[in-house]
Amino acid sequence: MLMNSTPLRYPGGKQKLTTFIYEIMERNNLLGGDYVEPYAGGAGVATNLLLSGAASKIHLNDSSYPVYSFWYSILNETDEFCRRVSRASLTIDEWRRKQYIASKPREFDKLEVGFAMFYLNRCNRSGILNAGVIGGLNQDGKWKMDARFPRNSLISKIELIASHKNNIKIRNWDAEKFMTSYISKLPKKTLVYFDPPYFNKASNLYTNHYQPEDHERIALSVQKITKHPWIVSYDNTKEILDNYKKRKKFIYSLQYSAFKAYKGSEVFIFSDKVLIPRESTIPFIDTALA
Repeated sequence: MLMNSTPLRYPGGKQKLTTFIYEIMERNNLLGGDYVEPYAGGAGVATNLLLSGAASKIHLNDSSYPVYSFWYSILNETDEFCRRVSRASLTIDEWRRKQYIASKPREFDKLEVGFAMFYLNRCNRSGILNAGVIGGLNQDGKWKMDARFPRNSLISKIELIASHKNNIKIRNWDAEKFMTSYISKLPKKTLVYFDPPYFNKASNLYTNHYQPEDHERIALSVQKITKHPWIVSYDNTKEILDNYKKRKKFIYSLQYSAFKAYKGSEVFIFSDKVLIPRESTIPFIDTALA
């Protein structure tokens, strides 16, 4: 059931894991329930699950105001957003203007900020907001800044997601506040998928990233959630394994595409009551299913 429903490109984007998340939901009788991403980003898995009918409602949260503004805008100002996609000027001058808007988000309205975030996401290398433009400032590279801006396809994705707006909830909260004040109020038949910023190299990939003590504090907060089943994915580091040392987990391989394609390993961590699929599409490297 792999799809490509999100209009955003995201470093470490997890939409390739949709089938595995579906398997988790199926194994734990969660199909048709709610699905939550406290670190939504591109929300590739969430939109795939909603549009396929595996989840009846999705709850997205992102502490980044530009990311939140994008999701808010495509749900609430769909026609105008799509008009801007169709008429966007793909020039270096316009790219610089979008950079300025993204750097001063509180000076502009949500639509301006959300579209600037989207524009940079589609025109920058690997979709990273603080990366350079595809093709360089002189546009003399092999690929130009319009290489990842297929207008008609992007508009179709945005319109399809917006057609399900009544089943999408979006927040711009700190992740810890979202955990304690929002998730606790959701129905019991809800899966929560935490995909925090990577432990390593996060400062190069995200506008918002954590220090080691933040990762440790988040791990403590996640593991206090007992009402809802949850899963966490991270880059595979000793620090993260130590933060979740009492939880069942497995390590898997994943191909990244930030700046250049390479393979790495990540870890999936599961709350105690989550049943692991007996067979899976995930390429296991090692298991620790305590």
